[in-house]
Amino acid sequence: MENVFLGIGSNVGDRIFFLAEAVRKLRAAPATRVVKVSSVYETEPVGVKNQGDFLNAVVWAQTSIGVAAFHSGIKLIEKEIGRLERSRWGPREIDIDILLFGELIINEAAIVIPHAEMVNRKFVLRPLAEIAPATVHPVVHTTMKDLLAECRDTNAVELSAQMTASLITTLKE
Repeated sequence: MENVFLGIGSNVGDRIFFLAEAVRKLRAAPATRVVKVSSVYETEPVGVKNQGDFLNAVVWAQTSIGVAAFHSGIKLIEKEIGRLERSRWGPREIDIDILLFGELIINEAAIVIPHAEMVNRKFVLRPLAEIAPATVHPVVHTTMKDLLAECRDTNAVELSAQMTASLITTLKE
């Protein structure tokens, strides 16, 4: 089983519902087990600023599925949840990104792992360091905890205890 870390985010509609649906569908995915889900963070959008704030979290899963099939599976989950195709960096009902997939390093048109921008994004590093601080980035060979400490991203990333509690409650339903 490979350890896989996924960034999930939403800034359209019932954001907490969309995050919960992503976790539920990952739990139900074949040959995949959800190990842990981070707290929920409210974050400023990156790129296109004229849109609502995101709720972001990181999911730690394990899978025996290959990376290409896993990637296809999460894109299908996004569509099942109701993601609409919009402009790059625009609003999203749900966004699921593979941040790390074991020790794999892939740089292809369709899949880039580790996620190309994760070392520059506090909204990714903060929840990732929360649930897996000692995990080492396979390219820069630095732990998530240290990457977070070194990150120069100045966008607001605020822990949302209320949204974290809502996510936990929704997942129990």
